[in-house]
Amino acid sequence: MQKSLIIVAALVALMGAGYAVYSTQTPEVADTGMTAIQVADEDADSAAAVDTTQIQEMSLGNPDADVTVIEYASFTCPHCANFNATVYKQLKADYIDTGKINFIHREVYFDRYGLWAGLVARCGGEMRYFGLADAIYKTQKEWLASGTPIGISDALKKLGRTAGMSNEQLDACLQDAGKAEALYALYQQQSKADDVTGTPTFIINGQKYSNMNYADFAATLNEKLGE
Repeated sequence: MQKSLIIVAALVALMGAGYAVYSTQTPEVADTGMTAIQVADEDADSAAAVDTTQIQEMSLGNPDADVTVIEYASFTCPHCANFNATVYKQLKADYIDTGKINFIHREVYFDRYGLWAGLVARCGGEMRYFGLADAIYKTQKEWLASGTPIGISDALKKLGRTAGMSNEQLDACLQDAGKAEALYALYQQQSKADDVTGTPTFIINGQKYSNMNYADFAATLNEKLGE
């Protein structure tokens, strides 16, 4: 297994214990000194060897729908937060809640803070996931502005507490190095398979799309649905 996968798991464990390493580097290079794409290339083979069967696919809508939308998004991506606040809300009302499509949210880990946010979002299970994801996106500027790893982890844990989880439960999730490693490996596998190099990226019935406004998204979905 390559070093960067081990680093990802170690960073989570250290952060949960209160010993996170401080860095003034940008999120993209703070953990490994490399860009996300370089990390992806380096880890492709080792990620394939990690057991990711424990990781649940997070989805909403109709699992038997003729159209499946997969969103690849990072919790630290401003464009993803904007999509969540605007286009996604309309898509949810018009296509997800009505059962027209199956919608899957897949996390992209361009930086350690996005991984930590993913661990918190998943901490309460499937029923709490999308509510916590929404809260994480809505308050993205605030929790990232905490500045330090400990400050950011505390801010994320505060969001988890608003969803009814205890500090002990959140600490356990954030210190789960095995899950962190599996999440990171699954991200590597899926993003390579779907050629994801930026966020948000959408895979609609196997076809790749970049970020879209609601009108273009709806037109694409209607075409796929034959409407």
